Amino acid sequence: MKDGHPRRCFLGAGAVDAWPADDRGLAYGDGLFETMRAHAGTVPWWDAHWARLARGAERLRLRLPHRAQAREEAGRLLDGGGGVLKLLVSRGPGGRGYAPPDPAVPAWQLSLHDVPPPPPVEGLHLRWCRTRLAVQPLLAGLKHCNRLEQVMARAEWQGEGIDPSAVHEGLMQEVDGGVVCATSANLFVRRDDHWLTPRVDRCGVAGVCRAWAMQALGAAEARLDVADVETAESVFLCNAVRGILPVARLEARCWTRDTPAHRQVVALRSRLAAEHPAFEMEMS
Repeated sequence: MKDGHPRRCFLGAGAVDAWPADDRGLAYGDGLFETMRAHAGTVPWWDAHWARLARGAERLRLRLPHRAQAREEAGRLLDGGGGVLKLLVSRGPGGRGYAPPDPAVPAWQLSLHDVPPPPPVEGLHLRWCRTRLAVQPLLAGLKHCNRLEQVMARAEWQGEGIDPSAVHEGLMQEVDGGVVCATSANLFVRRDDHWLTPRVDRCGVAGVCRAWAMQALGAAEARLDVADVETAESVFLCNAVRGILPVARLEARCWTRDTPAHRQVVALRSRLAAEHPAFEMEMS
């Protein structure tokens, strides 16, 4: 491929040489995707990713490729190795106009990417993003292909006198001010000896690693505002590609490492490494 990343494209069950020019995912963001951490030719959280994909497809009334074929092709692309595997599924070709074709033939592709660098030892440095997330319960929780809000939020610290190397992630609020997530990760905070994560029933993505961390910590969903985050005992981010990401600073607010809450985050990273072999490699 021209971008250097191995990629395979399909239309229905058949392989194709290129993505359809009239694809609805390209034209309207009419699709879903999963970004998965692979290890030794397998995707340890494949079942969880596919379950989320299936929930999204049911809500969007979008056809998926056959699960067995997708998994077989994923293994073939990985060829025994690891990395970041991306599965993108669109409604398929449809021409101009919003009305979905009936019947629709899904277009889908698998691509393999490098693993991002590990988080800094001292923890992430965060900022508040000005870009807000629109409230749309129909799409809330889904990893759909329209990510313009995240694109605009991530672009905020490219220029404007901000040193990109000094900022690792940005936190996003919904239009009403509630805190939802980071640009590419879910958020957890420790308050009053309880772990909380923002609800994603109005906007945001219900992450696969978020679900794992909620179960591991016994965490609850809650409505959180800026003050809830800035006065928290500890904060971390997580996603299925980078795992558990401790946070050291949010603009002027700093968290020290020598606290019981931070030690819980460290223990959670170790537990993830024990359950997911790709993250075990990072801890060694």
